[in-house]
Amino acid sequence: MRNDPTAPHWLTPGAPDSPVILHAPHGSRKIPAAVRAEILLNDRSLARELDHITDAHTDRIAEQAAARSAIRPWTFVNRLSRLVVDPERFPDEREEMLAVGMGAVYTRTTHGEDLRPADHDGRSLLDRYFHPYAAAMTEAVTDRLEAAGRAVIIDVHSYPTRRLPYELHGDGPRPPICLGRDPFHTPPHLLALAEETFAGFGGTGVDSPFAGAYVPLKYYGNDPRVSALMIEIRRDTYMTEPGGPAGPGLGALAEALAKLVDAVTTAAPPTP
Repeated sequence: MRNDPTAPHWLTPGAPDSPVILHAPHGSRKIPAAVRAEILLNDRSLARELDHITDAHTDRIAEQAAARSAIRPWTFVNRLSRLVVDPERFPDEREEMLAVGMGAVYTRTTHGEDLRPADHDGRSLLDRYFHPYAAAMTEAVTDRLEAAGRAVIIDVHSYPTRRLPYELHGDGPRPPICLGRDPFHTPPHLLALAEETFAGFGGTGVDSPFAGAYVPLKYYGNDPRVSALMIEIRRDTYMTEPGGPAGPGLGALAEALAKLVDAVTTAAPPTP
């Protein structure tokens, strides 16, 4: 099955019985023209903001890991910038990043500048991009539950070596690999597998500088068959910051992620 090149997100099938979905939500810089027209930054400032906010090359890491896995996982890739909508935010007042103007629809930049007008109404962007994305991701998880009896979402992100002003919890450690967990959806065995797999990159940490893991709201906090883990990769391990080209570290990270996928796929989940 080929994805529509104009689609805002791509789901690439894996093995029919694989429970794993590799999710890369923040790797694109693409902004549709109508959305660009509402952004206040000039082209130079917007390019700089995209350098800072984009998890550059993480879609490539996910796709290469899928290709290298013994049992291919499913991959779900956002093909639009998170400056269009951020599909991993809560779409309402539950989202703590609203405090810095970075809810599901951003109104501020990473450095606190105006991105959109103060009175911007983001509902049309939510309707056009956020809700369809959430529905597609929910369907992907539902399909894995029906086919494999469980679903494991591995979120692939990156973060800058130096703290950016928008970070609410950026005063802690910034290890080469940060593992974000959810108290309900991240079982200890999944975290342990990731810690072991990524141990060779100079150290792993948990929930610092970023915490949590993405699960579609339909299953969030109520279905233990859905597990999730966020992999946050410090950008100096694989690319030139900010927004520069990838280096040889990308291949090594893809190989490690493939090993994690294989370990998760073949390991029997613990009995509840």
